[in-house]
Parts: sequence; C-alpha cells; structure tokens
Amino acid sequence: MSEIPNCPKCHCEYAYEAASVFVCPECSYEWDSSTPQEGELVVKDANGNVLADGDSVTIVKTLKVKGGSSDLKVGTKVKNIRLVEGDHNIDCKIDGYGAMKLKSEFVKKA
Repeated sequence: MSEIPNCPKCHCEYAYEAASVFVCPECSYEWDSSTPQEGELVVKDANGNVLADGDSVTIVKTLKVKGGSSDLKVGTKVKNIRLVEGDHNIDCKIDGYGAMKLKSEFVKKA
C-alpha cells in the first residue's frame, strides 16, 4: 500500500485518495499523484515532455563533444538516462562515446 503524501498547499496530514487524485479535507485542494511535489526534480525535453529516470531519449541536434574526435549526430538514441541537478541535467552512457552529461533541451523522449 502506498503512503499518501501531505497536502502540498497547507501540509495537512489528513489527505485522502479519491479515484485518481488526492484530496485535502482542510483546504479542499486536489492534486494528482504525478504532480511534482516541493523539492522534486522536474526535467523536460525539447518538446516539453517530462522525463524520468530510466527513460530513453533521442538527440535532436548535432552536438560537439569536447575532447572527442566525432560529434553526436541527430537521431542518436540514448537508453536508461539518469536525471541530476545542474546545467547538464542528464547523465547517460552512449554506445561508442561512453559516459556523458547532456542538456535536456537537446533531447526528446523516445
């Protein structure tokens, strides 16, 4: 059984689940379980889709690799990404290149 989170608006601990949403009995606020909570990392791709750990993405722009002899081409698929804080907010391993950090604005969800 999953734990019901406190209300994100008034922090009431008596929230309950009704159908597919959570409801706060004190302030009547309703929120979806997929709504990001305070302090939760939200990363969006070039099209505005929300990314999550383990997603697969495709590169939408040719990217130069510092210290590398070749570039990352448009359409390169990246599997099993990990989201991190910072400017380059995606950690991944790309076949033929190794471990990389990417900006989410240059990828789209596959």
